[in-house]
Order: sequence, then C-alpha cells, then structure tokens
Amino acid sequence: MSSTRHRSKSQEAEVRTRSGLAGTRTSTFDSLEGLTNARSRLVGNRTGILADAIVAIVKFSREVRGVARNVAIRISGVITPLGWVMLAAVPLALIFGYWLGWLELVAFGWCGLVIMLVAGLYLVGRSPFGVRLEIEHSRVVVGQPAGGSVEISNPTGHRILGAEVELAVGEEVLSFTLPSLPAAGVHRQEFSLPSKKRGLAVIGPVRTIRADPLGIIRRELVWTGSELVYVHPLTIGVPSTTTGFIRDLEGNPTRQISNSDVSFHALREYVPGDERRYIHWKSTARTGTHMVRQFEETRRSHLVVALSLADSDYENDDEFELAVSVAGSLGVRAIRDARTVSVVVGEKTPEFAKRKLLAVNRLSTISRSRLLDDLSLIQKSESALNVRDISRIVADQVSGVSIAFLVCGSKTTPADLRSASANFPVDVEVIAIACNQLVVPGLRSVPGLRVLTVGYLEDLRRAMARSSAA
Repeated sequence: MSSTRHRSKSQEAEVRTRSGLAGTRTSTFDSLEGLTNARSRLVGNRTGILADAIVAIVKFSREVRGVARNVAIRISGVITPLGWVMLAAVPLALIFGYWLGWLELVAFGWCGLVIMLVAGLYLVGRSPFGVRLEIEHSRVVVGQPAGGSVEISNPTGHRILGAEVELAVGEEVLSFTLPSLPAAGVHRQEFSLPSKKRGLAVIGPVRTIRADPLGIIRRELVWTGSELVYVHPLTIGVPSTTTGFIRDLEGNPTRQISNSDVSFHALREYVPGDERRYIHWKSTARTGTHMVRQFEETRRSHLVVALSLADSDYENDDEFELAVSVAGSLGVRAIRDARTVSVVVGEKTPEFAKRKLLAVNRLSTISRSRLLDDLSLIQKSESALNVRDISRIVADQVSGVSIAFLVCGSKTTPADLRSASANFPVDVEVIAIACNQLVVPGLRSVPGLRVLTVGYLEDLRRAMARSSAA
C-alpha cells in the first residue's frame, strides 16, 4: 500500500528531470547568515567534531526509522490487523493451553491455526483481468474539474468472480467492488481527479485485492502503471511585456558602445584590431587619419522573474499561491511575446548542510506548458533563499538582464526590496511585486525600484497597465 500513497525517490527524481528542475543550478556553500535547516536547529553554527557526531547520529537514526517503516508498510500490506491478532493469539493459546492443561484453549489454538492456513489458500492464483487506466487530461488548471476512468474486462470465455479494486488518486485511495464479469464482459468505473490545489498528482496503479472472508490476509495484484497529472497554478492575461522594455532589437539602443551593431553612434580613430570594413573612407580622406565607425549596442530584452520560496517572506499559504500565479502569469506572457525570459526560484538548503546553499533553479521556459509544469512542483520552505539572496545570484549569473520582477509576500520589508534591487546594475529596471491580501493594491516608486502590491490575481493586470503607463 505504500506505493499508492507515496512516490519513491526514483520517481521524484524522474519527475524533476522531465520537468527541467534537475541539473540547472549553480551552487556554493559560502554563507552562514540566515541559515535555517535541521542542522542549525540541532547544533547552531558549530562545525566541530562533536557537532558533526551529533548530526551523524541523528541522520543514522532517521535512516533506521525509514527502513523499519518501509518493512512495516510492506508487511502490513499483506497481514491485516486481525491477522496480527491471530498471529499473536494462536501460539499463545497453544503454549498456555498445553502448559495449563486447558483443553478449550488448545482447541481454540488449533482452530485458529486451521483458519489461518485456509486463509492462505485464498491468495493462491491470479484472475485474468484486462485492466486499462485512462486519464482525460494530463494537465489541468487548479480548480478545473477533470476525471478519468478504469476499464476492467474479462478476456476469457467463462465468467470470473469479482474482486475489490483500489486506485491511488493523489494522496487518497479510491476503492470499489468489481462485480463478476461474464465472458467478454467489461466494467467501467469513472473517478474525479484531485485538482483543488496546485501540485503533481500520481494516479495509479490499479490494484485488485484478494482476501479471505474473515479478512486475515490480503494480496495485492498490480495491473497498471502510474499516470502523472500536473495541476497548474491559475494564471491571468497581463499587458504585453514588450511595453517599456529597453535593449530591444526593434526598439531603443542602449548607452553601451559597440564596435559592431546597427545603430551608428560616432567616429573615432582607427586602432590596431579594428575591422577594416567599418573604416569611414570619406572622413579618412578629409582628415588624413583612418577613422572607424562606433555603434550603440542593441540587444533583445531579457526578462527575469525571480520567485521567492522562503517561508519567511509569506504570511500564509494563500499568499504563496498568489505569488506562484503572479510569476506564472508574467512568464507565460513573456513566452507568448517571444521574449527572452528566465524564471528562477531560490534553492533550498539541505537539512544537514553546514552552509547556506546559494543557488537558484531555472525553470523551463521552452513552452507555456513546461513552465507551468515546473511551477506545479515548487513548494515554499523555511530553508529556501529569500529575495535578497536570489537577486544577488541572478545579478551575478544571468547576463543581459533588462528588467527584473521580484515576486514575494507581505512579510518582505521595503528595506529588503531596496537591498535586493541594489544588486542589479543601474540600467536594469527592477519591479517588485508584493502579494498582500490585506492591503489596498497600489503602485509606489522608490529610488531604483517600483513596488506593485496585489491582493488578488486580477489586480496584476491593472497594476501592470498602470506601471506601463507610468
């Protein structure tokens, strides 16, 4: 039963690889400031031998508990609570019955042993079912109704008895009774997908349960694999991201000077290494000195959306879900406008790390679906990087940024936002979007930074239009 309720580590790694979250980070352990993980709670900032020994003991005890839990789950999947009672009662009844000469107790023990042996016979054999799991949509929007079905057929030429069927649907287990099927008979069972909250739902596998009439022992037979359903965050259409951008190849050039571009700036004297095709011959003939053209550098605009996963930046889960929807709306709009866009989230420091992990994960922006798939998987954490750390890493590692959106919650202070914006060069426009459902939405400007406050996702469209007009 454990596989119906929990994903294995290998399956989680496969999901992260398919969604583009794996292998996209640059990391370094070089900071103790603000470190919050299991190690810091155990030994604080200590790094000596004693601290390492304490951490090692705790890690070993966790591994032992994990192994014991897995073994117990596997055994409990075959033996029911009544079966455990019988396993304990039958030997005790036989031992004390013979020891005390209590014939009734001996008879009880032998009857219980016979019942257990007969129950084991019910687990022999396998019904030849044909089982097919169908999912309507592998991607749904949070709150959108969706469903699937399980089709069980009888491929034999004779009637087969029914069975108890279980299907893992996200964190829940759907159970239904399969009636006996005639030859070539088919039974179809429909179910609803869990789409009330953002995330990744694992549907399946489909299992049939064979058990004795008393419910002492049960046997699970797996018939299908698992299907993954991404529950995407809610997004909204926002004004085009082409408005107000600098460094656009079709728009205004930058102030940086280049030796090769399309926007002419000025003439200067030739120096060794300059390309001869840029020599301005008329000026050269007039001045008697070789003169070459200089250009103003133009680039495509590079949009960065940095989403904080730090639990300390948000008041509650609703604020975080709003922030995820805001980041998704901005990223989807940029992809639709064919902009160069990077959507990044702060990395989480491992539980027993000695230093804070300064790194970011770049979400996939190949397509709208891939971006929303990655946004479906992220979760906030107390050990994730805050806005200041994310902005510092983005400013160092992402080149050619023209505008940066910093998405955070209501607990991020104005001082933190100003400190975050100071990490970017002066020619980068920084816009902070603070998600706060308890204040009136608005726009305010501070030196080097504009702050948009949104309480609901619909406020983002108005705030972006107001920001573009400004």
